[in-house]
Amino acid sequence: MRVPANRRTPLHEIAHARAGDKGDTSTLSVFPYRDEHYPDLVRELTSGAVRRHLGDRVRGEVVRHELPNLCALQFVCRQSLDGGVTTSLALDAHGKGLSSILLSMEIEVGEIEVSPSSPPR
Repeated sequence: MRVPANRRTPLHEIAHARAGDKGDTSTLSVFPYRDEHYPDLVRELTSGAVRRHLGDRVRGEVVRHELPNLCALQFVCRQSLDGGVTTSLALDAHGKGLSSILLSMEIEVGEIEVSPSSPPR
């Protein structure tokens, strides 16, 4: 089965995320369910696009690191935890909330070949 190209889809349909936090910095790592979607992530998830999507939740810079051997992207989001987990009065002062917000971002997905019987990697 061929999944059509050039369609917009929420990121959570093709990828999952892990989050970490240290001080006032959050790290968001995004992994596609299928390696074939890694080029879509590289193309669509720029530092600027992620920064715009997260909006006022991130007051500092967003730095992207590509991990092609893992088919992953990591985003380091500075000034994103309202001062830090131990000092913030925010309801969710952890990076987990940011990863959920990031996964709601819609991206353009290229065409891929998918076997109905094959599970995601």
